[in-house]
Amino acid sequence: MMGKNFRTLAGVILAGAISLGIAAAEVTTPAPYAVIMDYETGAVLFEKDADAPVGPSSMSKLMTVAIVFEKIKNGELKPTDEFSVSERAWREKEGSSMWVRVDTKIPLIDLLRGIIVQSGNDACIVVAENISGTEEAFADLMTKKAREWGLKNSTFVNSTGLPDEHQKMSTRDLALLARKIIKDFPEQYKLFGEKDFTWEKIRQPNRNPLLYNFNGADGLKTGHTEENGYGLVGSAIVNGERRIIVVNGLPSDKDRAVESERLMRTAFNEFASRALYKKGDVAGDALVFGGKDATVPLVTLEPVSMILHRSQAQSVTAKVVYEGPVAAPIAEGQQIGYLRVATQAGDAREFPLYAGKAVKAIGPLGRIGLAVKALIGGGSPAPAEGADAAAAQ
Repeated sequence: MMGKNFRTLAGVILAGAISLGIAAAEVTTPAPYAVIMDYETGAVLFEKDADAPVGPSSMSKLMTVAIVFEKIKNGELKPTDEFSVSERAWREKEGSSMWVRVDTKIPLIDLLRGIIVQSGNDACIVVAENISGTEEAFADLMTKKAREWGLKNSTFVNSTGLPDEHQKMSTRDLALLARKIIKDFPEQYKLFGEKDFTWEKIRQPNRNPLLYNFNGADGLKTGHTEENGYGLVGSAIVNGERRIIVVNGLPSDKDRAVESERLMRTAFNEFASRALYKKGDVAGDALVFGGKDATVPLVTLEPVSMILHRSQAQSVTAKVVYEGPVAAPIAEGQQIGYLRVATQAGDAREFPLYAGKAVKAIGPLGRIGLAVKALIGGGSPAPAEGADAAAAQ
C-alpha cells in the first residue's frame, strides 16, 4: 500500500502488549505439518512446515467440492441436477466409496454428501466427468482454480486425492481453502457437519473425529494414504470465534483424532483477541501543508485488535503510514492513511486512519509566506522528526 511518496512516522510501541505465539516453545505438535488459523482475520497463529507441498490424500477433495460450490453459487449448477455414472466411476473401488451404480443418474446434492461425508472416490469421478468431460480435465481446472484463489503450493492430477507424486498441497493452502469454503459458501458448508449418509442402503459415518469429540466443531475433511499418513482439516466455533486447524503426516487414525482435538483446544485456549485501540482513539498525527494547524490527529473508526498468544510477552509495534504532508483543507473523517500493526513474529495487519478534526487552509498571505519559506529552505517541508527517511521520496 505504500506509494513512493508515503512517509512512515516513528512507530508507537504498545507497552506491555503481547505478541502472536508463533514460537515452537509455545505451541508444539508431533504432526510434521500443521497450521492454526484465525478464521476472521486469516492470521496464521501457528505453523509447522506449512508451505511444504505434500500429498493431501482425501483432503484434496475440498478443492473438488469448492469448484462445485462455486458453480452452484454462480447458477451454473443446481443441487437437484442429475449426473450420469460412467463405468470408470463405477469401477473405482480403491479407498473410500459411495457405491455408485453404472448407468444411473444421481442428484448432485447426494454426490456432494457422498464426497464430503463418505469420502467417496467414485463420487468425485462422477462429478469430475460430468463437469469437465474427463477427470484429467477436471484436475486441470482444480489447479487453475488453486492459482486463482491464491493457493501457491497446490497441484492436482485427480479429483480424489488418491496417491500420485504430482498431487500436492501445503497445509497453509488447505487452511486457506477451508476459510474460503466457509466464507464464500455458507449454505453448502453445512454439509460438512452431517455425521452420516446412507446410499444404496449402506450407511457410512462422517470420518471427521472433531464432530464427535470437540464441542463447536462443524467440518471439514480427513485424509489418509500409506505414503503420507493421516491428516485432517477442521474448523470450530467457540464463544463466537472460529478457528481452522490443519494437520498432516500423523502415523495413525488414533493419533489424528487425539492431536486434532488437542490442537483445536490449543487454538482457542492459547490464543485470544486483544484490543490495541478503541474506536475513535488517536493513533498518531499527520503533518499538514498549507493549513491553519501544523498537524492533524489520525483516529481509528473501528477497534484495532490482534490475535495474541496468552503467555508470550513480546512487543507489538504500530506505525502510522500516510502520504504527506497532507495538503489543507482537510475534512473531518477524511481518510489520510493507515495504521500498520505488527508483531515480532512478523504478522501484520493494516487499519485505515481518518482525520480526527477538520483543518482549514491558510489564506493568501499565509500561502505567500509558505512559498518564500520553501524557496529559502530549498524545497518542500522536511519530514517530521522520527519519520522513516527511506520512505520519503
